[in-house]
Amino acid sequence: MVAARSLSRFQGDPLNILFATSECAPWVKTGGLGDVSAALPQALAGLGHDVRVLMPAYGALADLKAQARDWTPWPADAGWPAARLGRVTRPGQFDLWLLDCPALFADAGGPYQDTAGRDHAHNARRFAFLARVAAHIAAGAVPAIAKVWRADVLHCNDWPTALAPAWLRVTDAASRVPSVVTIHNLAYQGLFPMGVADALALPPSWATVEGAEFWGQLSYLKAGLVHADAITTVSPTYAREIRTEAFGCGLDGLLRAREAHLSGILNGIDAAQWDPSTDTLIAARYDADGWRAGKLANRRALRQAMGLPGQRRGLLFGVVSRLASQKGIDLIVDSLPWLIANDCQLAVLGSGDAVLQQRLQAAAAAHPAHVAVRIGFDETLAHLIEAGADAFLMPSRYEPCGLNQMYSQRYGTPPVVHGTGGLADSVDDFVAAGPDAATGFVMPEATVPALQAAMAQALLVAKQPAVWEALCRRGMARDFGWDASARAYVALYEGLIAKR
Repeated sequence: MVAARSLSRFQGDPLNILFATSECAPWVKTGGLGDVSAALPQALAGLGHDVRVLMPAYGALADLKAQARDWTPWPADAGWPAARLGRVTRPGQFDLWLLDCPALFADAGGPYQDTAGRDHAHNARRFAFLARVAAHIAAGAVPAIAKVWRADVLHCNDWPTALAPAWLRVTDAASRVPSVVTIHNLAYQGLFPMGVADALALPPSWATVEGAEFWGQLSYLKAGLVHADAITTVSPTYAREIRTEAFGCGLDGLLRAREAHLSGILNGIDAAQWDPSTDTLIAARYDADGWRAGKLANRRALRQAMGLPGQRRGLLFGVVSRLASQKGIDLIVDSLPWLIANDCQLAVLGSGDAVLQQRLQAAAAAHPAHVAVRIGFDETLAHLIEAGADAFLMPSRYEPCGLNQMYSQRYGTPPVVHGTGGLADSVDDFVAAGPDAATGFVMPEATVPALQAAMAQALLVAKQPAVWEALCRRGMARDFGWDASARAYVALYEGLIAKR
């Protein structure tokens, strides 16, 4: 029946999309995956498609679980625990399917770690179960659901759901509902001891080098990359980078072998949430015409919030980031002498590596007129930094997509970025693109000299008020909404279905 349904479809007909994920904002979010798992399904639903987002009912989601209806029992089977599926209907938006399995998902803490920051002991089992359920639903093997809804495509995200395409090959060999795996960050691969394959009774072929074996371990992500009909990642440049040894995290050979099935689709942003003309979290709302007054009011408010004095000759740089080497935070710390010597300021919001946190806090204590640091996360302050900073620093060593460089441009805050991944795809460099087309400043390499040169370029341009304002307003005119990305995914789905 599934095969007949797919063959009878016409291009442009609404699609039934099963979107499997381990997190979805605002309910569960540890990073960009949570944002994408909310925004992309919503954009697809806005195009007229029927999207069901499948996510575990973690222990912290009791209130959300109480909203679910139409509970479908999932009996214990072949050593897997009993569970149930509940549907949270959201008119005009995507529907949320909660996988409620207290034996696996009731733990306190986040989706991957407990309250002490340790990985949950049964992560291998809990996410294998999530992927197995996704595959069964996509294959139409859950009768109560299949009577009313059948998937046209299964879209999985990162390692927690990457076993699903492999299971779909076993479960749905006849009808072959197509599957997509999106890599949000290749560095996280879901690696577990090879004994997990036996414990979970996975097909023996999965434990081979042609399957999911990765240097003596079992890689959930590799299983998805081997078996998915299409592999996507979150920017075109990152799709090229991960096929190289430098960025491939040991999987570059496999990705080169499957490059005909690999593509990059740039993430979008929530254009309603990140809009300076309507943002209620900033000190003064503004649009491109009111850029100058808006930036002045928000810069004043940001300095007050962070305890920084005003009347500096240089720029106020902002950072909202996980404090990690990957994000180039050490490059920023090592560039503080240049920043202070040029009478610039730095406002940092984030948390992460303890050593980097300590170095930033020490710099703030030693130079309170130039450096201010807030450890943790504060949504209001994050918006205020985007609106109040003169420029935004994002010198990541690698960045699959990145969102803050898009937020910054929308707020008229030119980003200073390293030309990698989605940063290269979304920021037009002042030197390379020219002053009439640029929206920011792009470093050719992730080094301290390159960062200081890019900040110096920004400082030089800022001394030309008309050129700087044009640069900022040009960034505000960029369209980083999800519509174009969602249409690209629909075209991908349609192409896979046509092959069936």
